Amino acid sequence: MATLSPDIAKARRLVVKIGSALLVDRAKGLKRDWLEALALDVAEAKARGTDVIIVSSGSIALGRGVLGWPTGELALEQAQAAAAVGQIRLARAYEEVLAPHGITTGQVLVTLEDTADRRRYLNSRATMETLLGAGVVPIVNENDTVATDEIRFGDNDRLAAQIAVTVGADQLVLLSDVDGFYTANPKEDPAATRFDLVEKITPKIEAMAGDPISGLSKGGMKTKLMAAKTAVAGGCAMAIMEGSVARPLTALANGANRTWFLPDADPQIARKRWIGAMKPKGEVRVDAGAVVALRGGKSLLPAGVRSVTGTFGRGEPVAILGPEGEALGKGLIRYTAIEAKAIAGHKSAEIEAILGYAGRAALIHRDDMVI
Repeated sequence: MATLSPDIAKARRLVVKIGSALLVDRAKGLKRDWLEALALDVAEAKARGTDVIIVSSGSIALGRGVLGWPTGELALEQAQAAAAVGQIRLARAYEEVLAPHGITTGQVLVTLEDTADRRRYLNSRATMETLLGAGVVPIVNENDTVATDEIRFGDNDRLAAQIAVTVGADQLVLLSDVDGFYTANPKEDPAATRFDLVEKITPKIEAMAGDPISGLSKGGMKTKLMAAKTAVAGGCAMAIMEGSVARPLTALANGANRTWFLPDADPQIARKRWIGAMKPKGEVRVDAGAVVALRGGKSLLPAGVRSVTGTFGRGEPVAILGPEGEALGKGLIRYTAIEAKAIAGHKSAEIEAILGYAGRAALIHRDDMVI
């Protein structure tokens, strides 16, 4: 039986990445008509109950146009300055096209450090979950105004994949200047053929990746393939498609040319595998009541904790043990070892009095543990 491609109409949580070349015209600036058409697609997805996150390039391209700087390579400080000017205009544009559909937008600026560091990762995840829970469409971009070369993603393809994994998205769509993944660069090799579906990223597939085609976007096929590897490892299907057509998500649903990369598992299973493979930095021993709650799918609250051992920071993995020291599972803890020891056995309402600030109710959230 042939493997079926994912159906975007059935996406539970969708990340859409938009390249600079789709959004910004070198001579005229922002492509407002295209963006308004995309807003219709986003509104339809939201009406179906799909959470939508947009990862958008374009701030530097917009900013340099406002500043009158010619195309070509910019020095780091020039790129950061252009991003500062362009980012405010980019965020405003998304707000203006989505507000008529009753959709609230939020701006989220991140750097590579925010996903590489577990503490920042948990903070980013919690913020995004709160925004999505409130019905907001987050507009995400790399924080180009402060990021140095050492802490950059360098392209929004990989950023989009990391965001997709962070929020547990089941589908990621890269709107690009090419209509899929080819056996070779179609602009250079007329015999190149497009894949409709890639079930597994093999060394042979990796060897086919070429170089960037657009003069505005940084992400070539190599970066898209790197994004695909990140996405599918996190349980997220990823599509590459040519996005310049009006209402590209509708076009994708109607069978437009594209390449889908299929994941090995769904996002929740992939995340549990990731946590389960970590080496614990400490141990949390819980009481019998907490064992019942955890096995019933609940989060671990401080009140159910008997003791805490080890040295660890926020977001690091710890082993969860039962009353007799039996292994129950692992989880990413939301407090440092010192803080966890201080609040162990106490009710969540007492955390602020003990620590001096209002912390999170759960010591380990159910989404951050495997039992």
